[in-house]
Amino acid sequence: MTKEEAKKRIEKLRNELREANYKYYVLAQPDMSDYEFDKKLEELQKLEQAFPEFYDPNSPTQRVGGEPTTEFKTVKHKYPMLSLEKSYNIQDLKDWINRISKLVDEKFTFCVELKYDGVSLSNQYIDKKLVQSLTRGDGIYGDDVTANARTIRTLPLILRGDDVPHEVFVRGEVMISRENFERINKEQEEAGLPTYMNARNLAAGTLKLLDPKIVAQRNLDFIAYFMLGEQLPVDNQCDALKKLEEWGFFVPHDYIKAKNLDQIMDFILDWGVKRFDFPYDTDGIVVKVNEFDIQKKLGYTAKSPRWAMAYKFPAERKLTKLLGVDFQVGRTGKVTPVANLAPVKLAGTIVKRATLHNEDNMKKLDLHEGDYVYVEKAGEVIPQVVGVDKSKRKPGAKPIQFIDHCPVCNTPLVKQGADYFCVNTTTCEPQIKAQIEHFVSRKAMDIEGLGPETIDLLFKEGLIHNVADLYQLKVDDLKDLERLGEKSAQNIIKSIQKSKNQSFDRVLYGLGIRHVGATAAKILAHHFKNIDNLMQASVDEITKIKGIGPKIAESIKNYFSNPQNQALINKLKQAGLKFSEDEESQAVDNKLENKKFVVSGSFKHFSRDALKESIEKHGGKVVSSVSKNTDYLLAGEKPGPSKVSKAQSLNIPIISEDDYLKMIS
Repeated sequence: MTKEEAKKRIEKLRNELREANYKYYVLAQPDMSDYEFDKKLEELQKLEQAFPEFYDPNSPTQRVGGEPTTEFKTVKHKYPMLSLEKSYNIQDLKDWINRISKLVDEKFTFCVELKYDGVSLSNQYIDKKLVQSLTRGDGIYGDDVTANARTIRTLPLILRGDDVPHEVFVRGEVMISRENFERINKEQEEAGLPTYMNARNLAAGTLKLLDPKIVAQRNLDFIAYFMLGEQLPVDNQCDALKKLEEWGFFVPHDYIKAKNLDQIMDFILDWGVKRFDFPYDTDGIVVKVNEFDIQKKLGYTAKSPRWAMAYKFPAERKLTKLLGVDFQVGRTGKVTPVANLAPVKLAGTIVKRATLHNEDNMKKLDLHEGDYVYVEKAGEVIPQVVGVDKSKRKPGAKPIQFIDHCPVCNTPLVKQGADYFCVNTTTCEPQIKAQIEHFVSRKAMDIEGLGPETIDLLFKEGLIHNVADLYQLKVDDLKDLERLGEKSAQNIIKSIQKSKNQSFDRVLYGLGIRHVGATAAKILAHHFKNIDNLMQASVDEITKIKGIGPKIAESIKNYFSNPQNQALINKLKQAGLKFSEDEESQAVDNKLENKKFVVSGSFKHFSRDALKESIEKHGGKVVSSVSKNTDYLLAGEKPGPSKVSKAQSLNIPIISEDDYLKMIS
């Protein structure tokens, strides 16, 4: 085959595959069999390999995913991606309509659409070709996920039609259908892996995976809902949705043009019921001023467009039978009651279990065996029991009591506040496994390769009984275990050994002492310098430290009073972990004493963590958000725009990295 013949054949195959893809994924009207599609795709791949000079990033072959990337670039949006003002009742919508009606003299209409519960994505097309896909990020800057976006079948790589502007931005939502979500979770279950909480989180996590090949396997979808650019071929939102479909985007037809609140209400009432039969998760509706020229006149606030509002559906409530109550033990020993339910479809997923929170809530509900209970999703995510239909209760049904002993190790429970705790922190299996998961986490010892499944496996094999046992593991202990192997075993052992270099405050945080978070651990490490001083300190001594309250102090004293915890510390010392503060970690001087800094952006001479450590070494304090009590906003390249804006409004000095270096020199 000559080069010219190959070029013609490649173009022909690409056009045929693009058309087949559009008809299958967008129109749901396939006209090519899977076998024929696969054969043509295989032929195209071979031709592109034989003639690499005809490479095209928008070829159908690129949808299968390219090579893994090491990180995502941060890119500034040409048009900021602002969030929508939200309402939870009709009065808010009515007030919004009255408010914007006073701002313009002309009559206008509304485009009313479904609010998709997915991940926002902005796609730039130049001369019809996809150039770049950015996540929302902070609205000003987003992550470049173009390689992953190319794997989405319902996102066209080349636009159809003759009226596409030279440059156009198409925004929409990355989604996973309920059917696909259930398939993925079933595969997770069969593989003995944790299932995903909801489709939105799975879509968000998938879009940020570093390996496009894995992204391609998840079958993400893209639903388009907005276009931006100069010289658009339409002048209103409803026509824009029609045009997006003509260009090859997946646009559900579930939107209307409305003239008034009554018509908007009809849509809300209709979809309040129909949304559960829709193949994708929706959590409300979006009302936009339809006419683009009126949108332009209304403009924007600092956070959102004035011409649009999101109305959130109230949480769905379902009645189902209570089959029983289990009691789960967490890392800190907290015991949480969980209701086992007759399966019920709730907000698009099948719910079989729901939290009961604590004993007080159980008493308030007055639960009895065999009750019929009302279930909602807290924040549209976590199922919870919110009521009981007592009219369905059978005579003689026994009330369900909170347990008084640990369901795993049978240790008597201790009530603290509203919650009960198992105080057996050394042999209670779920506590120990959760403690190990905490110990190896990124903010603590940062040991790679030890996920919950691997920890569970090591525990079942009797290889570990506490965190100190990790440092006794060898490659030979791991290499023949299920789902591991020589290479994985070597990587795990290497990461465990590397963790011995973690600083004292991270080791202290990793111990999992109740109420001692990463910040408290850092304060304690700086104050006491080593673990022995901390172990010998009284509650009064610990409480006097700024930032450490009596609850933390009591918890620390209780932890170190336990002989088994003392033995664990000794084992970790023998393993070589750092239980004293390095000289370089200690305060250098007090040049920044009592000064509060907010750090934002990226820097030339420091990583973000190193810069925060530097501030603390010089006596300063790092806080997360700008307030009137902030002394400086230390801004690097691409700082958070909201932080800059707030600092300016409060007249807080914004300093550069060079300014900071002068302050500490």
